[in-house]
Amino acid sequence: MLDDLDRRLLRHLQTDPDMAMSLLAERAATTPTVASRRLQRMRDVDVIQGSEILINWATLGYAVEVSLRVTLDKTETRAFDIFIDHARQVAEIIEIQTFLGRVDLRLSVIARDMVHYQHIYRTHILTLPHIADIEALMHISRIKSDDELPL
Repeated sequence: MLDDLDRRLLRHLQTDPDMAMSLLAERAATTPTVASRRLQRMRDVDVIQGSEILINWATLGYAVEVSLRVTLDKTETRAFDIFIDHARQVAEIIEIQTFLGRVDLRLSVIARDMVHYQHIYRTHILTLPHIADIEALMHISRIKSDDELPL
């Protein structure tokens, strides 16, 4: 589906999404018009699904990140959907992932400090419906965080 030019454009764009079209075209060895048309085509077929701003939570005062592994009590047929609907309402849950296996979900939770986390945990997390088991993993450091594809 992608040719070499598409891959070059994506490779340069994912390292610097704000790159000027003229510079992107130059680095991908094409013209700005061709680069623009190619990018629009990739947006149209959902290869490129928009752009986003990454917020450095630590600079905003969120110093604690915790991963919660959650196993649900699935005796209720809609337990999964009900849990996710409620979890989405907790502002400090910044990511919800689902899994196959012993653990059903992973929640990524941010807090300003441990007192704040404890408050979130007691008042928002533990009140989520259908939790059978929960395990907290305190985030210490991020060794690798790379959303770039090897194009």
